[in-house]
Amino acid sequence: MDKQSRLHFVDLHRAIALLVMIEVHVFNSMLIPSVKQTGWFSVLNFINGLVAPSFLFVSGIAFVLSSRSKLDEQRNFGKAFWKRLQRISLVFIAGYSLHLPVLSMRKMIYEISYEKVLGFYNVDVLQCIATGLLLLFIIRLAIKNDRLYHFVILTLVIIIVAISPLMWSIDFGNYLPIPLANYFNQKHGSFFPLFPWLGFLFSGVVIMNIFLEFREKGLEEFFVKRMMIISLIVILLSHLLLSDLFPQVIRSIRPNPIFFVERLAYVCLIFSLCFYFLRKKEISKSLILDVSRESLLVYWLHLTLLFGVAIKGKSIVQWVNTTFGVLECLVATIIMILLMILAAKAWGFVKFNYPRAASIITAVVILGGLAAFFVT
Repeated sequence: MDKQSRLHFVDLHRAIALLVMIEVHVFNSMLIPSVKQTGWFSVLNFINGLVAPSFLFVSGIAFVLSSRSKLDEQRNFGKAFWKRLQRISLVFIAGYSLHLPVLSMRKMIYEISYEKVLGFYNVDVLQCIATGLLLLFIIRLAIKNDRLYHFVILTLVIIIVAISPLMWSIDFGNYLPIPLANYFNQKHGSFFPLFPWLGFLFSGVVIMNIFLEFREKGLEEFFVKRMMIISLIVILLSHLLLSDLFPQVIRSIRPNPIFFVERLAYVCLIFSLCFYFLRKKEISKSLILDVSRESLLVYWLHLTLLFGVAIKGKSIVQWVNTTFGVLECLVATIIMILLMILAAKAWGFVKFNYPRAASIITAVVILGGLAAFFVT
């Protein structure tokens, strides 16, 4: 297995997170509520809870892999600098577009209820990722020494996790506009505020930097094996600490640092399993890689189809209205996954064979959407 193919396990990790994410959104929004009270669903819910940490973690990894080249050009504000900013801006735009109550600024100001406007201000996983990527980009440009850069990111992970309970206790809405306050905690409805979720993204940077150092010495398997062992130990200890064997005060902390470490250990375990899986099987031409490489499209499109596309004034989720059983949800998940694979494959084909056309299509969609929002 050559060095390039060995990194396909990162794509596999991200693809798994994306495909399970589709299942999460289908089951959570369509399944009959009574089924969610059963024992097996709590297990599924636990597994589903690893999706967002994995997605953030792999986004940090992707930043490391994409930022190793053209650093001097980026520091000199060359073409690579502006291209990076465009990509980060696209993630921001995609994130906020998913929460638009209507595609009209006038209606948002004069006709839409304040509760729906607050929903638009919610910080979701894409806004969290975009903010994290922007911060990483600034830090990477400012710090030229690799060792110092790695130390700073590790320090930030520790700080983010440590102060998150404090950050959640403060109502930043008393000091900042709600759109900004939402970035710090969940008090005004944010799903993925920076504290503690940014810690997963920065952890991906830390782990990948260490992995690459071992990889340069031909010792990547040595590192992954030990990370897997450590992850298993941390998982067992975390479950023990969060059990009834220890005082309630330990479990009552929100957000809980132990919970964060437990989730991070699970994510690192998945990272390790993907690595070992691809030592046995090659997926360089797999459809899974197409899903991973077009992750933003897959994320945005499947949510738009489920929650945004209106049929006689209702979205698909509103039409179903939590009336599906397990079998119906499973079928809906498979259909949505197949649609996303086809969309990723088609868009990947266009980008590879007609890059100019792909850029024009992207610009037209974004500018057209912005024009419709501000003009109508």
